[in-house]
Amino acid sequence: MDDAAREKLEAATFRALMDHLLNQRPDVQNIDLMNLAGFCRNCLSRWYQEAANAAGDPMTKDQARALVYGMPFADWVAQNQTEASADKKAAFDTAFAQNVSAKAGAGQD
Repeated sequence: MDDAAREKLEAATFRALMDHLLNQRPDVQNIDLMNLAGFCRNCLSRWYQEAANAAGDPMTKDQARALVYGMPFADWVAQNQTEASADKKAAFDTAFAQNVSAKAGAGQD
């Protein structure tokens, strides 16, 4: 497979993931994604922003989040985010430290 075909398939796969998170499962909490998979929507938006900036297309954190969440981040939180249990929060702290902090030094908001 050549690079152009691979990139086309990767783009289609990413669009399917985004559709799944935006339209099929907006109920899935970021904390659950992070605890189970080691990434969440915030990670996706950060990766999107980093890729855009690396390609010479300046993008802010808020712009990237709006693309990944399908709306401003604060609106998504108000519509979809629920309070996490103390156990989930503790697991998140561990997952975040293992998967995000050590690699990116990024904030968890």
